[in-house]
Amino acid sequence: MIYQTYQLIEDSSAAARHVARHAYATLRHHHWDAHSPTVARLLAGLEQVELCGFTHERPPFEIEPVTDSHGALCPIDEEVVYKTDFCHLVRFRKAGTGELPRLLLVAPMSGHFATLLRGTVQTLVQDHEVYLTDWLNIRDIPAASGEFDLDSYTGHIIEFMHHLGPGAHLMGVCQPTVSCLAAAAVMAEDGDPCTPASLILLAGPIDARINPTTVNDLATSKPIEWFEQKLIGAVPFRYQGAGRKVYPGFLQLAAFMSMNSERHRQSFRTLFDHRSNGEHDKAEAIRKFYREYFAVMDLSAAFYIGTVREVFQEHRLARGLFRYRGRTVDPRALRRTFLLTVEGERDDICGMGQTLAAQDLCRSVAPYRKMHHLQAGAGHYGVFSGKRWSHRIYPVVRSLIQDAA
Repeated sequence: MIYQTYQLIEDSSAAARHVARHAYATLRHHHWDAHSPTVARLLAGLEQVELCGFTHERPPFEIEPVTDSHGALCPIDEEVVYKTDFCHLVRFRKAGTGELPRLLLVAPMSGHFATLLRGTVQTLVQDHEVYLTDWLNIRDIPAASGEFDLDSYTGHIIEFMHHLGPGAHLMGVCQPTVSCLAAAAVMAEDGDPCTPASLILLAGPIDARINPTTVNDLATSKPIEWFEQKLIGAVPFRYQGAGRKVYPGFLQLAAFMSMNSERHRQSFRTLFDHRSNGEHDKAEAIRKFYREYFAVMDLSAAFYIGTVREVFQEHRLARGLFRYRGRTVDPRALRRTFLLTVEGERDDICGMGQTLAAQDLCRSVAPYRKMHHLQAGAGHYGVFSGKRWSHRIYPVVRSLIQDAA
């Protein structure tokens, strides 16, 4: 009943948020906040009410134009180029440009939409043709489409690499690094011509036994049966995926927020102060973040339970026991693929050393094809977004892709 209870609460609070949203828009439209401190504080309060609720639809990507080699602004073309029942492959490329290195960017399936990687795409598209896995919300996918599990996730990566063709590159951010490494290893073992030319793994749990974080401790603190009984719900009948067993996105987000609850409370207080004081640019930055952060998607129960068990409890890839559709995955099959692992010094989700472990697993890759980058001062999200990503980490990524090409 966990999902049904949440839906009841969500429905009962929707009316209040709807009223707050329209009242806020009306006041802003008439610019009353510019003349009355009282109205400014009212605006700030209405915004707090309106913002305190989850959405379940993907926000737009809105990738901004980038500067070309001549200093001119170049718009970004966005196009869905391949579809499955569970994912759309979205291509981003500079309009009117010639051939650029093709890169498959695999987004996490961890309760948020792929738009969480908007900043990653914004940086990568300067020099690459970026293909992003836009995972669909499982609650909107009819049960007739079948189950989605960890094998399905890995299989999608292989299928998408075939769509990109030989010479393309593969990047995984956080949770998908395991499946990215597995997919590349399977393709290499098969002599697949579409095996990625380079494999870039950012802040992922290749071996979660190393420097375990709060997230890792939670995953190992309970038997897998506890996760199945306490965290899995059924999609309500009002949605297309009615009856599907899922790990609800609102539970995942609540877990993440509880890890930094004081930080989020302070952010809302800061948002209120900025709006009350007429500092709308600063307020909009916070509002935009939470609009994105509160857009949640559900996870297939089979995928979620499989990931907890195989990646975080049994550490199968690191122990040489990870299997893909019945076959054991052997990272030693990788030989010609360039490998880059990236970690953040202050990552509280994926501890230092967990991603680095891929370097030892891929022992058949020559040393000159392997590189590790530890970014000082970077937390988890700083590895793939923000200034440290764009100014410090991205040049390393770009250089490795150039070498691999």
